[in-house]
Amino acid sequence: MIKKIVLVVVTLISGQIYSQENTASPYSFFGIGDAKFKGTNDIIAIGGLSVYSDSTHINVLNPASYANQMLTSIQVGGTSNFYRLNSGEESQKAQKTTFDYLVFGIPYSKKLGFSFGLLPQSSVGYRLINDQLSSGGYAYRYTGSGGVNKVYLGAGYQLNSKLSFGMDVQYLFGSIDAKTVLFLDNVQYSTREINNSNVTGVGLNFGLNYKSKLNDKINYLASLTFAPEMKLTSKNLRQISTIYFNGSGDELAAINRNIDLPNTKMILPTKISLGGGIGNRKWFLGADYTFKGTSGQVNRFENYTNVSYKNASKVAIGGFFIPKYDSYKSYFERITYKAGFRYENTGLVINNTSIRDKAVSAGFCFPITGSFSSLSIGAEWGVRGTNTNGLVKENYFSVNIGLLFNDKWFKKNLYN
Repeated sequence: MIKKIVLVVVTLISGQIYSQENTASPYSFFGIGDAKFKGTNDIIAIGGLSVYSDSTHINVLNPASYANQMLTSIQVGGTSNFYRLNSGEESQKAQKTTFDYLVFGIPYSKKLGFSFGLLPQSSVGYRLINDQLSSGGYAYRYTGSGGVNKVYLGAGYQLNSKLSFGMDVQYLFGSIDAKTVLFLDNVQYSTREINNSNVTGVGLNFGLNYKSKLNDKINYLASLTFAPEMKLTSKNLRQISTIYFNGSGDELAAINRNIDLPNTKMILPTKISLGGGIGNRKWFLGADYTFKGTSGQVNRFENYTNVSYKNASKVAIGGFFIPKYDSYKSYFERITYKAGFRYENTGLVINNTSIRDKAVSAGFCFPITGSFSSLSIGAEWGVRGTNTNGLVKENYFSVNIGLLFNDKWFKKNLYN
């Protein structure tokens, strides 16, 4: 019965992941939006490290982790994001609550495991409004919604006692709407332009994990992941409308005209991550360095003169501590305490200013008594951008919850 309940829950969640708008960042205006997936919630709590995995958790950031699975697992997670946006002249707040991911892990043998799931790739959710007329007698409103999702199928294989290898095949799909409304002074009607992009593409992700012993009590872990450049196809449609507003402020179209635009090609850049760490079942400390070749990235419709891209990089540090993982007397001694930090140069440059993102994270993993399943609760505090040079400083606080269901679903019965 519990398995049927789990399948119903994850089916409902998968529909929510596909349809939701899960960001309020003004920086989602650029490219295909705000890059969303930083790992499952238990990984976000340790800074988003790709180097860590064990036999009851899979790390989707590194497909080599699929080889270590002991049990069939389902991971689901959701986040509430709270934003405070400050331009230096005014400040606004926003909030979004979303389901983030649905991940399955299936062990096939002691050396081979599989994983598949649905993840967010990017999200668009901005609202840039300035109703004050310029000296030329006009004003603009910019709003955007949608995003790109990713389904993947991957396998991991244990090459020997220390080294494992894995690979994902990924299919990206999604729809992005960008709306611009132009107001003119002393004119009854306004002009609205809606650009819709349907984005699709196929990509790969490779991973290596190495695990050895420093001594009898401490293990050493190292990892390498590589995602080659991925080409996306964007099918574009533009709608030009003459609009007016009713008494409630709703937009009503007087005239619509649809224009088919040429398909465009976009690129998700090459991504390389290197990681290392030390620890055992009781504690772990690790670090990751990630490089993205974003210098050749472009926007979907226009190359703005004040916007450019350079290569991106990220440094992450994190770890966890379990007071006594096999304690029978105290439940609190079996709780996992986690913390992490990351610093990222996003590669986006606006008004000659690099947009940087830095955050600290913390979380707890609560074991579910009588099983290998667990509940993860964490938080992340971060700052992106700046309110100088005409930009927006984005302070965000995220609360995330993740569930890990572990069971031996496909184990053969020895007795009838």
